[in-house]
Amino acid sequence: MGEVNDAPADAGAARRTAEEIEGGGSGLGVAELLAKVAAASRPPAAGADPGPPPAPAGGGLPGAAPDAGGGSPAAPSVPAFTGGPDELASAIAEAAGRHLPDGVLSPDADFFDAGGTSVQAVELIAALGRELGVELPLDEVFADARPRSLARRWLGAADPEAARPPTAGPGTADPAAVDPAAVDPASVVPPARALPVAAPAPAGPVPVSVPVSVPASVPAGRGGTGEPAGARQEDLDQILADLSLADRLPWTGPPEPLPPRCILLTGATGFLGSHLLLDLLRHSDAQVYCLVRGADEEAATARLGEALRGYALPWSAEVRRRVTVLPGDIREPRLGLGEERWEALARELDCIVGVAAAVDFLRGYPSLRRSNVLGALTLAELAATGRPKPLHHISSIAVFNEVGITSMGEDDPLARADRLIAGYDQTKWAAEVALRRARDHGLVVTALRPGGIGGHSRTGAYNPQDLSSGLISAFGRFRTVPAFRYLNAAPVDWVSRVAAAIVCEPDAWGFDYNLTGVPNTLDDVVRDMALGGMHVRVQDWDEWRADTLERLRAEPVPELEFLTRVLQSPTALKLCEATLKGPAAVDERTAALVRALGLPPAARYDARAQQRTFERLSRDGLARLPQREDPPYLWFPETLQGTVGPVGGAPDTPCSLALTLSLASMYQLVTERRVDIAGELLCTALHPRPLTVEHGDVWVRPEEGIPEEHGMRHPLLRYRLLLRDADGGRWWLEGRKYARARRDLWRQTRALTVEIGRQDGPPLLSGEVVVPADSYLRDQVDGIRVDPRLSDREKRAAKLTWLAWFGAEVGRGLLGPFARAAADLLDLRRDQTPREHHR
Repeated sequence: MGEVNDAPADAGAARRTAEEIEGGGSGLGVAELLAKVAAASRPPAAGADPGPPPAPAGGGLPGAAPDAGGGSPAAPSVPAFTGGPDELASAIAEAAGRHLPDGVLSPDADFFDAGGTSVQAVELIAALGRELGVELPLDEVFADARPRSLARRWLGAADPEAARPPTAGPGTADPAAVDPAAVDPASVVPPARALPVAAPAPAGPVPVSVPVSVPASVPAGRGGTGEPAGARQEDLDQILADLSLADRLPWTGPPEPLPPRCILLTGATGFLGSHLLLDLLRHSDAQVYCLVRGADEEAATARLGEALRGYALPWSAEVRRRVTVLPGDIREPRLGLGEERWEALARELDCIVGVAAAVDFLRGYPSLRRSNVLGALTLAELAATGRPKPLHHISSIAVFNEVGITSMGEDDPLARADRLIAGYDQTKWAAEVALRRARDHGLVVTALRPGGIGGHSRTGAYNPQDLSSGLISAFGRFRTVPAFRYLNAAPVDWVSRVAAAIVCEPDAWGFDYNLTGVPNTLDDVVRDMALGGMHVRVQDWDEWRADTLERLRAEPVPELEFLTRVLQSPTALKLCEATLKGPAAVDERTAALVRALGLPPAARYDARAQQRTFERLSRDGLARLPQREDPPYLWFPETLQGTVGPVGGAPDTPCSLALTLSLASMYQLVTERRVDIAGELLCTALHPRPLTVEHGDVWVRPEEGIPEEHGMRHPLLRYRLLLRDADGGRWWLEGRKYARARRDLWRQTRALTVEIGRQDGPPLLSGEVVVPADSYLRDQVDGIRVDPRLSDREKRAAKLTWLAWFGAEVGRGLLGPFARAAADLLDLRRDQTPREHHR
C-alpha cells in the first residue's frame, strides 16, 4: 500500500518489479510470495540430512544449504543467529537494504519509509530466515520495520536480557524510540527519557506465522500466539513521547479572521487531497502551495498533474497558474524545505491544510508515526511560526475505532489509546490529541474527520487502496456481505466540498467536524445492491471473511491483493471489526454548518451515488456488474402477430414473434434504457422453420425520445434482433414503435413497424406486427416474473419499480406529440414559416 500524500519517485527496476507484483502486473503474486516464506521456514523432513551450511563468502552471512542429494535445494537449515543486538540489527539492515531503491538502510530507519513495499517486506522475511536463521512473523515487520527494533524483538524471544538496550542515562532518549531524523532539533525536541522495552516473549525462536490458507477463526496475536487485546506497551510509550512534543511548540496568537488568500496544502496527490485542491481553487481566490514529494520542482509538478488526471480532475493552464508546487516531504524536519523557503512560508501563508498521511492498515505505529504524527506536528510548528495561521487537520473517524465504543459524536471522547490495535488508528489518534494540546498554545486547529471516502458521485473516481472501496468491491464481486451495524461513508465530492467551505469560512475554524455523511445500515446496502441487480447474501463476519479469502485464492484479483492481506492480518482484522460493529457517526455541527452556508446537504451514499464508481470498479476489475448471461432479475413474455412483404410491396406473408423480454438488473435500465430479448420468429418468407434470436435488445425511448417528422412522431421503443435460421443463415430485424397525435393510443403502444434482411444486407421485407389486445395485460403485467432468490416483498418492489419506470417513459413518449400539436394550435404568430404553413 502506498501513501495518500505521495509515493516515491521511480528509483530503479527493483522497486518497479515489486510494485508490479503488488499491483498484479507480474506473474508472481503475494500468495506465491507467502508460500515462498512458508517453504523457507519449514524444517526439513525427519531423517533428512540437511548438509553442512556453506561458508559465508567474503565474510558474509550464511546462505541456504544445498540438497544432500545434489539435486534441487532443500528447505534452508541455518543455525539461529548468535550475535548481540547491534550485530543483528546491522545484519538485518544490510539484508533489508538489498530490497530498497537506494540499496542501504540504517539500523534505526524504517524499512517502509525508505521506500520498501509490502511485497518487498515478504521477500525480506524469506531472506532473513534463509540467511540468518531469523524467523519473524509478517505482522511483526509491519508493526515496526526498523532493523534495531526487529533485532531486539527477535532476541527478546530467546533471551530477554540480550534484547534490553543499554541503560540510558538521565536526559537521554532511546534511539529506536525517537527518530532524530524525523524531528527538527531547533524547534521540537524529543522527550528526555528512556522508553521501556516491550515485555519479553516466550523463550525460543519465534516461528514464522504467515499463513497461506487462513482458517475461519483468525489465530490472534501479532506472533500467532493470541488475539491482540490492545496496543503494545512499546507503542503506548512512543505515543506518550510523541504527545509531549506538542508541549514544545511555540506560543502564538489568534489569526486574522479573513478568508485565506495563500494556502499550503499537503497530500494534493492523494484521493481526497486532489479533490480538495480543485474545490479550494473553485470556491476561493487563493493561491495554493502544494507540498509534493519529488526530486525537484519539475518532477513534483509532473506527479501532481498525473495524480489529478488519474482522478478525472482537470490539470489546465488556469489550475497551474494558481498552484505553486513545492518539492518536499511531510516526514522530514521543516517539511524537507530549506530555511529560506520555510521562513518565507511562515510570513506569507494565511492557513495550512494537512491532508497528507500514510494510509496502511498493516503497518504499526512506529512505521507510520513520521508521516501521520510528526508530520502533523511539523505543520503545527509552521502554523505557529511567524504570522499566526489556522491549521486544518484531516483526521479520521478511526480515532473512535475501539471495539465496543458506544458513540461517535463530534465532541464525544475519543477511543482509549491502549484499546486501538491498528497502527493507522493509533497515529490518527495521536496526531489529533497532540494538536489538541497545540490549541493550548493558542494555535487554531480544526479537526476534520472523514469516515470511509467513497467514489465521486459524478465521475466515479475512487481510491483503490481505501478499505471502503475494497469492501464494496468484494460485496459486489462475490455477492455476500458481512453483518454490520453501520458504514460511515460519504462520496469524495461531498467530503471535499464541505472541507473547502470550512477552510474558507473563518467562523467555522477551531472546531471538530465529522465528515461522514448519512450512515448506511445493513438493510440499506442489501437493498441498494438488489436494485443494482446484485442480490447479496448476509453472512457472519468470520464466515464472510473465510469465504472471501477462499474466493480470492480460487479467483485471484490483483487489484484486491491489499484486501487479502488485510483479511489475513489479525491486527487489521481488529480495525475491520471496530469499523463494521461501531455505532453511527453523529455530525450535528457539520449538518448545521452545511445548512448555514447553503451547501448540498449530506445524502446517503446509495446505489445512485455509487453508480459511476461501480462502473469504474467493474472496468478496473475490482467489482462485477450484472451481465446479460447472468440469471435474469425480471422477465415477461411478449407475443406479436402480423404480416410482412417485400419492401415497397403488399405485406401478405404471416409473421409472428414469441419473445421473452428480461432485465439483468435495474442498473441496466438506469444506464442503458435497454431490455434483453430472447425467443423465436416464424415467417415462411424467410424459412419454413422458426428463426432463433441469438441476440436481441429493446431500447425504451431511444435517443431520449428525440421526435421525428417535425415533432409529430415520437419514438417509443426500438427493437434490434440478430436471428439464425435452421440452416445456419443469419438475419436481422429492426422494429420501432411510434407515438403520434392520434386517438388510437392503445394500438400505438402495441404496433411494431419492422424491417427484415440478411446479415450485413439491405432490408428485404417490411410490415407491421402487433401485440394482441387480449394478451398484452396478461403477459406484460400479470406475466411478470422475478428472480426466485428474492423475498416476496422484494419481488413486489421489483415488479412495481419496473411498471412505474416503463409506464412513466411510455407516458412521456405518448404525451410529446400531443404537446407539440397543442403548441401549434396556440401559436398566434401572424406569419408562419413555409414549413409550418405546409404542415
